[in-house]
Amino acid sequence: MTTLAYAEELEVAVAQSQWIEICQQSQLIEDTGVAALLDNGAQVAIFHLPLEANKVFAVGNFDPIGEANVLYRGIVGSVDGEPVVASPLYKQHFSLVDGRCLDDESVSIAVYPARIVDGKVELSVEL
Repeated sequence: MTTLAYAEELEVAVAQSQWIEICQQSQLIEDTGVAALLDNGAQVAIFHLPLEANKVFAVGNFDPIGEANVLYRGIVGSVDGEPVVASPLYKQHFSLVDGRCLDDESVSIAVYPARIVDGKVELSVEL
């Protein structure tokens, strides 16, 4: 999937979803992750990257290769300018933009649109 196609798909998903407040921005730690539990039982890893244009990213917390909810403990960085998190288990890199695994194209993780509004971190979740 191209980046443009992904962006269009993400726009449609946001239009069919609602924004929910997760926490205060002040509760996030720069350049690291925190975990949140959604009402539907899904775990989300939220990363605050103040040097990135988007600043806050949210992905599924489940590492499909290590088969554990650990991605919030991963190391954040960038690969070719793309923000990523490296799993703390086997070190695969997952894009924080589209969730694909940069080391294994057959694997990806969920991505949640995220934003900061009035100092509050919000995620877009499907209705």
